[in-house]
Amino acid sequence: MSGPVQEVDLTPWPEDFARHYRERGYWRGQSLGAFLRERAHQYGERIALICGARRWTYRELDTHADEVAAGLQALGLRAGDRVVVQLPNIAEFFVVCFACFRLGVIPVMALPGHRRAEIASFCAISGAVAYLIAERGADGYDYRQLARELLAHPTSLRHVIVAQGDAAEFIALDTLRHEVRPLPERDAGEIALLQLSGGSTGRPKLIPRTHDDYLYSVRASAAICELGTDTVFLAVLPLAHNFPLSSPGTLGTLCAGGCVVVAPRPDPATAFALIAEHAVTQAALVPALLLSWLDAAASRGRDALASLKCMQVGGASLSPEVAARVRPTLGCALQQVFGMAEGLVNYTRSGDDDTRILHTQGRPISDDDEIRVVDDEDRDVAIGEVGHLLTRGPYTIRGYYRAAEHNARAFTADGFYRTGDRVRRDAQGYIQVVGRAKDQINRGGEKIAAEEVEHQLLTHPQVRNVALVAVPDAFLGERSCAFVELAQPDAQPRSRLALELKMHLRERGIATYKIPDRIEFVDALPLTAPGKVAKQQLRERLHGQAANAAPLHRSHP
Repeated sequence: MSGPVQEVDLTPWPEDFARHYRERGYWRGQSLGAFLRERAHQYGERIALICGARRWTYRELDTHADEVAAGLQALGLRAGDRVVVQLPNIAEFFVVCFACFRLGVIPVMALPGHRRAEIASFCAISGAVAYLIAERGADGYDYRQLARELLAHPTSLRHVIVAQGDAAEFIALDTLRHEVRPLPERDAGEIALLQLSGGSTGRPKLIPRTHDDYLYSVRASAAICELGTDTVFLAVLPLAHNFPLSSPGTLGTLCAGGCVVVAPRPDPATAFALIAEHAVTQAALVPALLLSWLDAAASRGRDALASLKCMQVGGASLSPEVAARVRPTLGCALQQVFGMAEGLVNYTRSGDDDTRILHTQGRPISDDDEIRVVDDEDRDVAIGEVGHLLTRGPYTIRGYYRAAEHNARAFTADGFYRTGDRVRRDAQGYIQVVGRAKDQINRGGEKIAAEEVEHQLLTHPQVRNVALVAVPDAFLGERSCAFVELAQPDAQPRSRLALELKMHLRERGIATYKIPDRIEFVDALPLTAPGKVAKQQLRERLHGQAANAAPLHRSHP
């Protein structure tokens, strides 16, 4: 009889693969803490980071990280401890993360939009001992209250640290700046950080990225994207998100000796002013945000964008029609990016022709990114045919953190990751994403697991059954629609009940972006022959409605 499934922190690459990756120079044995130290020695007095009125040199960023690492150590944090980092776009994000990397503490990269349900889940899975927050987000949300709600229940948390604003009864980050103490160098094969999956069967899984694999992705991305000391990168997406962090993002910019400009908000008015003020050369957006920038540039003119050389777009599907608007409207080149926090990243290249740039999502970073496109039986399909994307390589994980049961489904026996994407691939290795196989909604780059929201709705006494599906949207790519079968159909007016269900979800503590954009009530959900909800019928119904609707035009997401 087999024993219980063992949950592991890190599923290692097989030794022959690891040896090959080291021999090829992908893995160089450098930690992220040592990476910043090296850049500080190389670029000392160059400006590394601009956040509001603050301008930090590479040397200053390095020193701030050392001081906070010493403060976290004095607080009792030790190598291997996990901390949930949920910060808005502020300079302290980098100080905290590099301090953790130096100390061997593992940050869990939460996003500002996560709420009690998600943060409690991250704490439970990781056993986090600390929670790092700002007093409030850009939307005014009070993260201290969220911390109080977490601490009201049994938890592994021992410390709540407030990096910006009034700390109230918690610890202010500024009080943790201690005299620098020598720290042992970290093993580059250790977990450096825990990124978050999009999640298709529940709340996000935790993704263990090592120093070696993550830095390879960063270095190679910076080279492919031709970053240099003259690069000025505007960080408008949430800093903890894998795309603006490492593809090549802020870390790639630091790798190249460039300058990161932190935007507190992503709206065109804020961003365009920062681009003009700091001569920004590069930015990274999701398609929904790109649309708002395009509309703003078309109406206001693009004079403020004269310095912009490249616009990266990723995180969700970009239509060729929208892609074609980038150069004439923004006056810069477009680079499509298709990747995942689990590893694989694809880029179009600067020398690619318009067909590839407009109609594909690029090709992989590495010669050792192994790609398979397969049918439902895991048989390879012909070049140009649509199939399921599988991948393994020097920066793609071999398993989620403490999720052995899920790993058995998400990875093949020989270590290929099942991405859940349906793609076609050409003879030169360029990938075109055609959809998702997983039951997941991509709302402007924010991934929503349908099952999670359905389970939360089913806790309401009036909901007998529910199905959450995507509805096409010209602005966000997809919005969510909940089809609800009621226990008592005539109990109250439908409009009032729809509002009540949304309030119920808010009270359950799920992120705002997961609350259905639309609720439709049905007498009975359609079923397949085996008795499962026929979601394809619901999607077709919504697609038909969207095809007959006027396109949406909004100035911001």
